[in-house]
This record gives sequence, C-alpha cells and structure tokens, in this order.
Amino acid sequence: MTTLIESEEHQALRKAVSALGRRYGRDYITQVIAEGRYPTELWRDAAKLGYLGVNLPEEYGGGGGGIAELSIVLEELGAAGAPLLMLIVSPAICGTVIARFGTEDQKRTWLPGLADGTKLMAFGITEPDAGSNSHRITTTARRDGEDWLLTGRKVFISGVDHADAVLIVGRTEDARTGKLKPCLFIVPRDAEGFSRNAIDMELSAAEKQWELVLDDVRLPADALVGDEDAGLLQLFAGLNPERVMTAAFAIGMGRYAVGKALEYARERTVWKTPIGAHQAIAHPLAQAHIDLELAKLMMQKAALLYDAGDDIGAGEAANMAKYAAGEACVRAVDQAVHTLGGNGLTREFGLASLIIGARVARIAPVSREMILNYVSHQTLGLPKSY
Repeated sequence: MTTLIESEEHQALRKAVSALGRRYGRDYITQVIAEGRYPTELWRDAAKLGYLGVNLPEEYGGGGGGIAELSIVLEELGAAGAPLLMLIVSPAICGTVIARFGTEDQKRTWLPGLADGTKLMAFGITEPDAGSNSHRITTTARRDGEDWLLTGRKVFISGVDHADAVLIVGRTEDARTGKLKPCLFIVPRDAEGFSRNAIDMELSAAEKQWELVLDDVRLPADALVGDEDAGLLQLFAGLNPERVMTAAFAIGMGRYAVGKALEYARERTVWKTPIGAHQAIAHPLAQAHIDLELAKLMMQKAALLYDAGDDIGAGEAANMAKYAAGEACVRAVDQAVHTLGGNGLTREFGLASLIIGARVARIAPVSREMILNYVSHQTLGLPKSY
C-alpha cells in the first residue's frame, strides 16, 4: 500500500538536499547567471552525493529510487534558491526513457554517466509550428540502408551547449498505414548536420535556450531508443516525469519566495509592529503556503502513480500537479514581491527575477490551457473543439 505521508527515508533525503542547497543558495545561482556559466560546482556536488541519479537503476550506478525521490531533490534545491533545471531533462526525462526502453548497450553507455553527472543529455521535442504537440511534429527520420537520416527544427531546448547528446523526438512513417508516428533518437552534440543557435531570452537562467537544426543528420541504427512501433507510449514515459519535475521546480521556487517574504514580514516594522502581524500581509502569505502544499500533494500522488507503473493514472495526476504548481508558484512569487513593496524589485532581495521564472511554470513544458484540455477530454469525457 502506498501513502502520501512521506517515509523517514524521504524526510532524511529532504533534509540532506536542503543542507546542500543552503550551502550554495540564491547568491551562487545569481553569480553563475551573471558570469554566463553553468552551475558546475553544485551539479558536481549533487552528483557526488548521489542525488542526480537517485531515480535511475542501481545496476547502472543510480540510487534505485524513482521520480518521487528525484522530485524531492529538485524541490529542496529550489526552496534553497538553487534549483537545477537540467534535473528535469537529463535524469528525469532522458534517463527514465533509456532505463525503461533503451537497449542494454544504450543503458550501459548513458545511465552511469547521467547518474554520476559526468554525462548530460538534453531533450528536443518542441518545434516552431507544433509546440509540444507530437501529432504535428515535422522532424522526420527516414531509413537509408541501416542508418537513419534525421531532418527538422527544434526550439526552446535547454542546456544543449553543455549536453553530450540530445534525445530528439522525430517521426517515422508507418509502413502499414503511411502515417507518421513519434520515435526517439539519441543525437550526439557534434553530429554532422546538427547545429544550434542561442535564443535571446529575457529570462535570466544558468541554462540557455536553443534552436536546433537537423539537416540530414546521419545516425546509426542503434540511435533509435526503444521500439519503432511503440510511439506515444515511450514518449509519455518521459513527458509524465517532466510534468512532475516541473511541478517540483515550481513548488521549490514558490517556497523560496514565500520564505524570503516571511523573513521580511517578521523583521520590517511599521508603527512599532512587524508588518507580518497585519492580516493584509499574513493572510495572503498563508494562502500562498496552502496553495503550494496542495500542489505538492498532487505532485506526490503523480510521482507515486508513475513509480508504481500506472502510466495512465500518472498522466492525469502529473498534468494536474504541473497546473496546480504553476498557478501556486506565480501567486506565491507575486505575493512575496508585494510583501516587500519596492524592496521586492531590488537586486538586493533577489525576488524580482523570479517573476519571469515563475511565469515559465505556467507555459512550459505544456501550457495550462492544454492541461485543461487534457482534463476536459480525458478525465471529464467532454468533446473536443479541435
């Protein structure tokens, strides 16, 4: 029987990761962003402690846990002000897909490195005209003898400049129906015909966003991950963890913002009274905390369902968790900034930059409107408008 009350092991993991996160903190991330580099030191320390691969199989150097454990890692780092975005991508999406569907050779080639931080893998699904709609993806793979030729474009792909390879979502033609179906390919970063261009973002983050161009990139037969005919099953094996981890990212950010607001509200006095004593300040922060805790419960449910092998149940819960966490995060950050007033917009307090960061949780990796579509159709059985 599973429970939503965290085990002693999970509580211990939270405490340990939180300690690591506080050793670095928001000032470290801010400095990394200002210097235009990657948070290598934090990534390496998290790897040494076994946190990066906590969800990957033990026989390949991982911790033998699941998305429940990895989401704790990301949430607690975020709550300390030092989240690692690539935790969502490298171990959660790519590591999970390879662990579940990869060949033995792919597992031995990639999983130990993903677990110990010596290898990094990005994930490429989003396209200029398709977003994350796998039915409209135009990146195609066609056979050329024993090889594959991959052609297409991807946008908003995180961390490609530091990744050893990108797990690309393409489409192949079904020989029986002639229809295109999604497939996953491991594309080395230095593959011929594979180029990237940085996207100029207002968002300040250590992980850059990239446009990828694939011009007849030749790949060996073993670049295909899993069964060519499995299609959406394999794709959503990565997308459901992505939604859970995005929820963790948002919840951690929201907790950090509320924490900074609470510190300020306890110390800032007006007419000899801390402003936190006034209900106009206290109640919105209490509500933000409640919203974050409710989102966390749905995230934990989604992680438990996914780790138990219930892909359908996890799909519904993961989408709901991502929706709830994104909304809670935006409200929490907004209220934190408002609590500090003008100070909330200064570099000294470091909250203003979270306004854009929190907004990402509503947009990526899937918009809240598409989640509402999913729940309307899949859960409530309402007809589609499209």
